[in-house]
Amino acid sequence: MGLNKPLLFALSDAPTGQRNLITDVAGVTVGHKTIVTDRLQTGVTVIKPCQDNIFREKMPAAAHVINGFGKSTGLVQIEELGTIETPLVLTNTLSVGTATTALVKRMLAENPEIGLTTGSVNPIVMECNDSSINHIRDLGVTEEDVNEAFAAASSEFAEGGVGAGTGMRCYELKGGIGSASRKIKIDDQTFTMGALVMSNFGLSTDLNIYGRAIGKKIVDNKDSKEKGSIITIIATDIPFNSRQLKRIAKRSSIGITRSGSFSGNGSGEITLAFSTANRISHFPEHELSSIQAITDDKIDRYFRITVDIVNEAILSSLAHGKTTPDRDGKPLLGLKDALAQLGNDQDALALRNELGL
Repeated sequence: MGLNKPLLFALSDAPTGQRNLITDVAGVTVGHKTIVTDRLQTGVTVIKPCQDNIFREKMPAAAHVINGFGKSTGLVQIEELGTIETPLVLTNTLSVGTATTALVKRMLAENPEIGLTTGSVNPIVMECNDSSINHIRDLGVTEEDVNEAFAAASSEFAEGGVGAGTGMRCYELKGGIGSASRKIKIDDQTFTMGALVMSNFGLSTDLNIYGRAIGKKIVDNKDSKEKGSIITIIATDIPFNSRQLKRIAKRSSIGITRSGSFSGNGSGEITLAFSTANRISHFPEHELSSIQAITDDKIDRYFRITVDIVNEAILSSLAHGKTTPDRDGKPLLGLKDALAQLGNDQDALALRNELGL
C-alpha cells in the first residue's frame, strides 16, 4: 500500500493518510478484478466515491483533459453540470462499452426511477490501451468481471499490475494502479486528499525519480514515440465546488510531468476530481441551497498537495509493478528488477532505499 515513506522533494509538508491510499478519504472504496489467462492480461478497477446512493445524492466533480487521445464516457455531462452520479470504472480501451453496460445495469437496479419518473444516468468509464501486454482484440472483459470488481471494493486494495492496471506499462516498465494521500488541517478539522492513477505512459529515457535520470540507464529496448496514457482520479472530503475541483484537476498535469513525462501527441491523459462534501440531491426539497466552500485565496496549498499525491501515485504504480511478459512473451521489467540489474550503480541503490524496494 502506497510508498514506504512520503515523497522526497515534496511541495507540501502535509502528512500521508493512514494507508497512503485514495481510500483514506472517508467513504471511498476501490475494487479490482484481475484477468490473466494464456492470452489475456487485463481487468477492471472500480472506485466507489461513497457507500450510499450517489445517483440520488450526487457529488461535485470536474474533469480535465490534458491530452485527449482517449475514449472515456461521461465527461461531457460532468463538464456541463459539475457533478458525478455513478461510481467510476477503469478498464482497457476496447472494454469501455462492456463496462458502461454493466455500470448502467447496476444503476438501473439500484434506482428504479431512472428512465421512468426521472431522466437517464451518466455512467463514467475511463480507459487506457493495454494492447502491448494484453491481447486486447479478444475483448476479454465481461459484465460479470465489472460486477466482481464492485463486489471486491474495500478500503484496502492492491497496487501495481492489478485490476485495470494489469496490462499497463509506464516509462517502458511495468505500470498500473498507484495511489497516495495526504491529510490537512482546516480550521481545526482534519481533511484528506487522495489520488489514484492508472499509469500507461512515458518513454524510459525521460524517467526521472527524485532528480535522478534513472530511465536512461534501465531499459535497453527504448521506444522513440510517446503513445501511452494515464487516468488520474482525485478524491477529497474538502468542500470544493466544481469550479475549484477543475482547477485542482488541472494541477494533476504538474504531478504527472514531475517524473519526466511531456504529454505526447498519442497520450490520453485525463483527470477526474470529486469531493464527497456538499452532496447535491437529485430530488431537492428546496430551490435554494447552502454549501460550504474553501476560500480561493487559500487554495495554493491544495494545489501543492495535488502535485505531490499524483506524482507519488505514479511512482507507487512503478514501485509495485512486477516483471511480466508482454503480448509476445518478452519480459517487461518491473522497476524493482530494473534497478536490481544496475547492481551497485549509486542512483539505483539510492532509489531502492528511497522507494523501499
